[in-house]
Amino acid sequence: MSIKKSKELIFELSQAGRRAVDLPACDVPEATLESLIPARFLRKKPPSLPEVSQPDLMRHYTALSQRNFGVDSGFYPLGSCTMKYNPKVNEDAGRYPGFSLIHPLQPEATVQGALELLYNMEQYLAEISGMDAVTMQPVAGAHGELTGLKLIRAYHRQRGEQRTKVIVPDSAHGTNPATATVCGLETVEIKSHPDGSINLEALQAAVGPDTAALMLTNPSTLGLFESNIREIARIVHEAGGLLYYDGANANAIMGITRPGDMGFDVVHFNLHKTFSTPHGGGGPGSGPIGVKQELVPFLPVPVIVKDGGAYHLEQDRPLSIGKVHAFYGNFGVIVRAYAYIRAMGPDGLKQASEDAVLNANYCLSQLKDDFYAPFNRFCMHECIVTSKQQKQYGVRTLDIAKRLLDYGYHPPTIYFPLIVEEAMMIEPTETESKETLDAFIAAMRSIAEEAKTDAALITAAPQTTVVGRLDEALAARKPVVRWKE
Repeated sequence: MSIKKSKELIFELSQAGRRAVDLPACDVPEATLESLIPARFLRKKPPSLPEVSQPDLMRHYTALSQRNFGVDSGFYPLGSCTMKYNPKVNEDAGRYPGFSLIHPLQPEATVQGALELLYNMEQYLAEISGMDAVTMQPVAGAHGELTGLKLIRAYHRQRGEQRTKVIVPDSAHGTNPATATVCGLETVEIKSHPDGSINLEALQAAVGPDTAALMLTNPSTLGLFESNIREIARIVHEAGGLLYYDGANANAIMGITRPGDMGFDVVHFNLHKTFSTPHGGGGPGSGPIGVKQELVPFLPVPVIVKDGGAYHLEQDRPLSIGKVHAFYGNFGVIVRAYAYIRAMGPDGLKQASEDAVLNANYCLSQLKDDFYAPFNRFCMHECIVTSKQQKQYGVRTLDIAKRLLDYGYHPPTIYFPLIVEEAMMIEPTETESKETLDAFIAAMRSIAEEAKTDAALITAAPQTTVVGRLDEALAARKPVVRWKE
């Protein structure tokens, strides 16, 4: 779908003296800016702003909003980020005055409803993950990772052990090794088998008395479930290490299997991915952590406890790693996730995962002949194809992604995981219909045919968007964000 370009820029519509709003005459004593703000902070000349009518102003911003692509306006096949549609009823719940207008410094007696919601949410996530306790404090997946590794480090130190190495597979999310480094630990990378699974021999060789943890995503970033997960857990535990579960791909396993049952000791969820809350654009997140019993004493304070019919924030935890966030996490995000879990129930969460897995496998089955499938076997909630077959025509994955824009689709994640050359990670999620998937598949097949017959059309894409193909390095390093007079 092409976007209609405005005939004139808002600066070109500007006419001296036009106003979008008229303010009443000032009825209080006036003060000059110079008397209120130090001179060094004041402009030397007025800002160059357009002077337009209110209709022109509203049409300008409405036109800008229509240039954005969002999950409410089209299909997002965006693997690794779970950009799924969020039911709007959860947004309504998050905006209830009793939740949105309270303050974290209020006395506990005045926010019992909020504390009850947080307490119940911890119980729900503990059940879903197979963990013994949960903290809602972390406000992002990477923040949850940092909290989890701090818990693991505190656990080892309490036992008198100085374990310094964290094992990560080569297919891991980039935040895994980054988090280990920030936590003062050393990363040890292990290679994957050609089939995408963990190399057990490499893992066995990597573990030792200095192993603090293995960080693992299951299903992995390749969209594959680790069938040897129990053996992996045995190897790490026998070496004295712990297993950390990166919950970025939990959308594939809800109600089907649990990290705690796989042998994991720590898990983080991304509420802003798996449980229907706002996502993208640097918006709010939530990355709660679940732990097994031996790690409970180290959880960050405060800890929500239930005493009779009342809820309290308990601070007296001698072994706690301390606070990891002001107050108690991103409460508004948690409310939305709570509404989602309550509405779905255990059967609904399970069906969501089953439908996500079904949709991904349908996409893989329909695209594997037109594109190269490096792991041509049953996948989980996301599948990977590459442009290996299109390479002979001079077409790369980036070209295909750009051409998808002309077909009205946001591209999938490309060039990740890094261990797959020219990767396209397609994650349809559970919310998309077969008709939507068929239309996307048809677009992908059409692009594959274009690569054979008119490759130049793809390598010059996009053709129908507001701007054409940008110099990506220059656009990132020297973006033009200011009007030039």
